[in-house]
Amino acid sequence: MYDYVLGGHHNFAVDREIVEQLVAAQPSVKRFALMNRAFLRRAVLFLVDQGIRQFLDLGSGIPTVGNVHEIAQAADPDTKVVYVDNEHVAVAHSQLMLETNANAAMVHADIAKPLLVLQDPATRELLDFDQPVGILAVTIGHYILDEHDPNGVFAAYRDAVAPGSYLAITHMTDDFTDQDTLTSTMARSQNKVVARTREQVLPFFGDFELVEPGLVSTSQWRPERESDARPESEDGLYAGVARKR
Repeated sequence: MYDYVLGGHHNFAVDREIVEQLVAAQPSVKRFALMNRAFLRRAVLFLVDQGIRQFLDLGSGIPTVGNVHEIAQAADPDTKVVYVDNEHVAVAHSQLMLETNANAAMVHADIAKPLLVLQDPATRELLDFDQPVGILAVTIGHYILDEHDPNGVFAAYRDAVAPGSYLAITHMTDDFTDQDTLTSTMARSQNKVVARTREQVLPFFGDFELVEPGLVSTSQWRPERESDARPESEDGLYAGVARKR
């Protein structure tokens, strides 16, 4: 679905059908996705500038347009990237896409079960948890429903990484705009989502220290041009990056 919104080619008829339903219900969906993807690029480049050379991308789906390994490995080809997703088709396609890239891998696991992700052989082979890791939880937190203990899930990933690591999060919210139509439409798919307030998203960072400008809307997080920052009323996601001291 995300790939289709971004203009990629790794999507299916059912994905396109649901996206069109979402756009009909919430015309801002495409704008949200594009601003979120732009944030991902800026966040990865920021982490590379901070010396991060290994990434754990949670709930990545198919590595689509402007994916993490392309961005990070353009800066340093030795950068390691582990993608994680639980959708069979996305995993199979991703593994095919990455089979010639020795520094990137796809792990088939549910990100809401951190031990399975962290102990997977591919994760352990590529990532050195004694060194800083960039954890990317971009548009994934709202898929972790309250009954799956999102605070516990994020705490497990934070605890697993070394000081100097970073956690980047974007999360759907209705603080800026009403998301009821979007969440009800998604409820008819296999992927239910929950919009959360700023006060509910902040604990996911734990005691990690948020870098400036803190937890803000996606387009307001370190925009490349001042004109790129949109009013909060035009966004549907919070975004933030925090460092483990």
